Amino acid sequence: MFDIFKKKKEQKFNDDSKLTKSAALLIHAAKIDENYTEKEKLIIKKTLIELGMKKDRLDKLYNEAEIIEKNSNQILDFTREIKNSNDEYKIKITETLWSIIYSDGSSDMYEDNFMRRLTGLLYLDKKIVGDIKQRIKNKK
Repeated sequence: MFDIFKKKKEQKFNDDSKLTKSAALLIHAAKIDENYTEKEKLIIKKTLIELGMKKDRLDKLYNEAEIIEKNSNQILDFTREIKNSNDEYKIKITETLWSIIYSDGSSDMYEDNFMRRLTGLLYLDKKIVGDIKQRIKNKK
């Protein structure tokens, strides 16, 4: 009777799927302040390459992620695969999110609220997220 849940839990996603969802989340963060810049796009693309995306697939994946982000109405669509990743992956995504947010020199209340919600959705320790935020903020 509960086999349907078991199969769904056991389903494996390929790396492109995880990277596409990660890119969609990063794009979403870049759009929160309604100022989606080339600098933010470069930060996202650099991160995707660092996470293992092959350069020859980067533009295609990025375009797919932009479409996914545009057609989604909730961040849960992006976080499902990420939250099951190892801490190193989640920390890299968090560093990139703060880099995007601070790419214009400051964060606003919408960006801060987004990061608070995301911390819970990704099962990240608030202290770690706070430390990352401070480190990124001090770089700017």
